[in-house]
Amino acid sequence: LRPPCLSLRGPQRRWAQVQDVRFHVTHDNQERILAKYREKLESKAREKGLSDIQQLKEQYKDRIAELRQQAIVPGATGPLTATTSPSPSTSASPSASASPPPPPQPGSPSAPPPGVKTLSSFLDVPKIRTLPEKEIQALWRLRHASNPQSIHFTLPATTFSQLLASAKQHPSFVLPVPRELPAEEAAAAAPQGQQGATSQQAAELHYLQFSHPHVDTTTLMFTTLAEFKLRGEFASPHTTITFHQELAQSHNLVLGQGLVVENKNVTVHDARWLVMCMQKFYVQSDQNQARSDLLDMFTRGDSAFQVERLIDEAEKIL
Repeated sequence: LRPPCLSLRGPQRRWAQVQDVRFHVTHDNQERILAKYREKLESKAREKGLSDIQQLKEQYKDRIAELRQQAIVPGATGPLTATTSPSPSTSASPSASASPPPPPQPGSPSAPPPGVKTLSSFLDVPKIRTLPEKEIQALWRLRHASNPQSIHFTLPATTFSQLLASAKQHPSFVLPVPRELPAEEAAAAAPQGQQGATSQQAAELHYLQFSHPHVDTTTLMFTTLAEFKLRGEFASPHTTITFHQELAQSHNLVLGQGLVVENKNVTVHDARWLVMCMQKFYVQSDQNQARSDLLDMFTRGDSAFQVERLIDEAEKIL
């Protein structure tokens, strides 16, 4: 076995010293800049009648401080948020001193549920309250004219009150949309002896539902009856209409707007027909007792409800 190797050198001692590198870097930069421009600074001091550079710095100390303040980069050479004192004009203005209005409390009539758009989502309600009815209608049309999938309309509040009463009594119903069958389908569906028909009129049923998510908002949703039968409550509507009643008392005016979902095999023309047809059934009068009876039968689930009668009443002009 080899004996362990002994070191002949004495113990090493380390005389390391921790120094602030940032100070040295800054100090060296300042000295280097001062040496570079010393001649120019001394010349400038002589022009001003000063004895040395130190007096020149003293004379321009305010300007130097201002330039340093402007050169601060938040987060790098200065704090992220600079604390600036408010100007007298700002503190004296009444708009700045006035506290903002408190947000509406959850559950209050002025606070709509999440996802529900009230009239204030489209127009400045306090401002339009001072306008006449015709100007409000023009603004409402302009607000939605750019969207080709939009439906927008206005109706008197007195008419809507009748519609609303019927909607609360009959929250759901079915309405037909006229369809024209292609020649092939019409020939297959035609009775024997009438095979020469080129097309055939048919009707597609749509299911409507009313809801009242806000004190000034009523929503109407249309879904094809086939999809509603297939998916039930999970069926997605192809058209959603919202009635805004904020101006009902002041202007006798209710504003309506809605959107037709694309790629649902329903056109904007179809949606307008459904809205017009809905109004025929839900705005009650003495002349349309047959439509009122159909509403009652559908709500009761009466087996006497006939789709043929529904189509006949929907196609009537009045």
